[in-house]
Amino acid sequence: QAQLVESGGGSVQAGGSLTLSCAASGYIYRGCMAWFRQVPGKQHEGVASIEAGRTMTYADSVKGRFTIWKDNDKATLYLKMDNLKPEDTSIYYCAADSCPIDRLWAPGYKYWGQGTQVTVSS
Repeated sequence: QAQLVESGGGSVQAGGSLTLSCAASGYIYRGCMAWFRQVPGKQHEGVASIEAGRTMTYADSVKGRFTIWKDNDKATLYLKMDNLKPEDTSIYYCAADSCPIDRLWAPGYKYWGQGTQVTVSS
């Protein structure tokens, strides 16, 4: 059964860094994988995605600050977040599926993790 398990969330001061991890079952790992975030009352916001060929897509709000990559040996997706800002505070979710046309469109992903909280204080 497809499964995604996130870890690595926490609390950090503005300007700090965190790295999120997402362990995936094998077959969904071979498609597109992405990070989304969601605050209460709002829709999922696409953060970054990576394809099997390692093409990456980033939201404008995180370009230059966040880095997405995969470790194929561990079937794990990562998101390194640098220079964090209070507006990055959210629940971060890992998602996977075959690649939607818009790589950062949440409804295009079938498989989701349980989420991990990231809190950035000023």
